[in-house]
Amino acid sequence: MRPGTGTGTVRVQNRHPSRRLDAALLRRLARAALAEPPIADHATWGYEVGIVITGSREMARINQDHLGHEGPTDVITFDYTDEAGAETPGRPGEALGTNPPAEGHGGGSRRGRRLAGEILICLDVAGTQAAAYGTTWALEVLRYLVHGLLHLSGFDDLAPAARAVMKRHENRLVRRLKTGLDPAGLERPTGR
Repeated sequence: MRPGTGTGTVRVQNRHPSRRLDAALLRRLARAALAEPPIADHATWGYEVGIVITGSREMARINQDHLGHEGPTDVITFDYTDEAGAETPGRPGEALGTNPPAEGHGGGSRRGRRLAGEILICLDVAGTQAAAYGTTWALEVLRYLVHGLLHLSGFDDLAPAARAVMKRHENRLVRRLKTGLDPAGLERPTGR
């Protein structure tokens, strides 16, 4: 793949024990986010992204095993890209969660590379957070997706200044994406 093409693969796997969603719509939302700056600026060599939908039990186990935190969380990002921007097959990945290693100015060090990683999203936490914030679980899922893609692009939310930059990008992207592709269609009564 030559620089600047920004194409790749998005895989969706639903491992939630009882909820189903429209995987094709989630894939379209991810591709749309990957085409938007600043994420597109960091994926100029393309991308290989997996999105895994989980329930709270599985997310709590992964959160404990990889981040040492108790209980479920909303989103965990595993980065499978080395610092040179090449995918590292077979590498277990760096769990970024909500506190990845700081990278100085919030993502610039990963500009112009191939993104490779997995984003785990907990539907149960999305439902709880949606009720707390007066929104829908589908919009929460979109927010977690964008958050994970920003982490893969090198943005962090560890330090307050970096968190403010990341949140500004996240809010702008969620507003833009929800007008083009309605995330309300994510829920499916049957199928994966």
